[in-house]
Amino acid sequence: MKLERSVLPNDNDTRAEPIFAAIDIGSNSFHLIVARLEHGEIRPLHVLAEKVQLGKGLKDHRLTPEAIERGLACLGRFQQLLSSIKPQQVRAVGTNALRQAWNRTNFTEPAEAILGTAIDVIYGREEARLVYLGVAHTLSDDEKSRLVVDIGGGSTEFILGQRFEPKRLESLQLGCVSYSDTFFPDGKLSKESFWKAYDQASLEISHIRRNFKHSHWTEAVGSSGTLQAIELLINTAGWRSNGIDPKSLKKLRRALLKFESVDDINLEGLNERRRGVITAGVAITTAIFDVLGVEVMRTSSGALREGVIYDLMGRLRHEDVRERTIQAMLQRYSVDQPTAETVGNYALHLASQTASSWRLSDGDIELLVWTARLHEVGVAISQKHYNRHSAYLIENSDMPGFSQGDQLKMSRLLRGHRGKLPSYLFDDIPGKKREKLARMLVLLRMAVILKHAGPSAMQPDFAARAKGDKLKVCFPAQWRADYPLTIWEISESKSAFEKLGVKVRLAKETD
Repeated sequence: MKLERSVLPNDNDTRAEPIFAAIDIGSNSFHLIVARLEHGEIRPLHVLAEKVQLGKGLKDHRLTPEAIERGLACLGRFQQLLSSIKPQQVRAVGTNALRQAWNRTNFTEPAEAILGTAIDVIYGREEARLVYLGVAHTLSDDEKSRLVVDIGGGSTEFILGQRFEPKRLESLQLGCVSYSDTFFPDGKLSKESFWKAYDQASLEISHIRRNFKHSHWTEAVGSSGTLQAIELLINTAGWRSNGIDPKSLKKLRRALLKFESVDDINLEGLNERRRGVITAGVAITTAIFDVLGVEVMRTSSGALREGVIYDLMGRLRHEDVRERTIQAMLQRYSVDQPTAETVGNYALHLASQTASSWRLSDGDIELLVWTARLHEVGVAISQKHYNRHSAYLIENSDMPGFSQGDQLKMSRLLRGHRGKLPSYLFDDIPGKKREKLARMLVLLRMAVILKHAGPSAMQPDFAARAKGDKLKVCFPAQWRADYPLTIWEISESKSAFEKLGVKVRLAKETD
């Protein structure tokens, strides 16, 4: 494990500033940052990095048992620094290796047990957004348009942005671990293999060239250990005092290809963790420079883990990018906003009263309410089977702030919120999470039924009580008299609720 920087907190420090932690579960390395919030900025207390290579040997979209074991062992060591931090101030994100792995739950379930927090597997563009957020806080707050590049173990993220706002995001399937496995198997180096890696990377990057070429930005910034390692090698060799340019890249390529295998590489400034992937990293970087017309690139210490911290801080300050995403979806698909808010309010009312019995966390309730507000987005495609269209849109859209797991759960809730329940509904949800999601779906189905009573129908004494697999709902007598159709529809839905494992009883005030 590499301890990049550590500032030990003073045990006698009684300041109230909260401490946050972020874990980046990458394809090559795992990174941990523990930081204190001071004056709106983060002050690192611990920054750790460990080479795990979770994505190494990823074949047929499956993590190897050896990689899983390495990853879990690393997280076990990280956990020592997390025990005193509040769970809501810790976030762990998984990137390309977990995105690609069909057996990811073999890793994520024991990993969540070790960390005591969920592992959010994020889409490539969400990774790019968080990378930019981390980098932007290390740069001057000016009007320059920037290209930010992050070369990871399994993917490379490209972002165009200005100040703290990303304008365009892309994630390509090229990374230093995957390219090392493909083009330099067994660690053998050759000019032929290097140029094959370069050609493949150039082809991939050419697909985004139109939007990311030099005319769209004034400054190029590199984030990630790969680009920082390349800059350090160039600076140590004396080819440049800082930054990376095509001329220095060429010299580094020639120096690397003098060696016959990665084990032989002996360049001053090269960290042992980077020895096996640096040649592939140089091939990818050279392709980026050539295809996008980069003349010089400087590097930033900000990266995904810092972006996760700033994003987490925003959530706790109610500056949540997820709320912006929901609003954008509602507007994009011309959703009737009053109806969306009505269903969201009913879902919140039901969830708040059943949260303790059904162990719904604040995050579960937030996700349920957002899903409730989005339940009609599919109407923009067709009124018929709109729940299916809603589910498809949510699962397959870029939704900044949401993880793959979030979108999958929202999609399954939307698919099942009306009509007949498909037998496969929860097949791709990890077994331990199915019961909770089924109960959330019961609440969503009821909230959607209640919308027909209108926003003014919710009463302070509208009560819901859960105990085990039973849910008792009690409406005032006058409410029942005013909305008989809604009461009938809830009664008619009891069989669907029972298929979800919940027995619903409509009780009278005197019950």
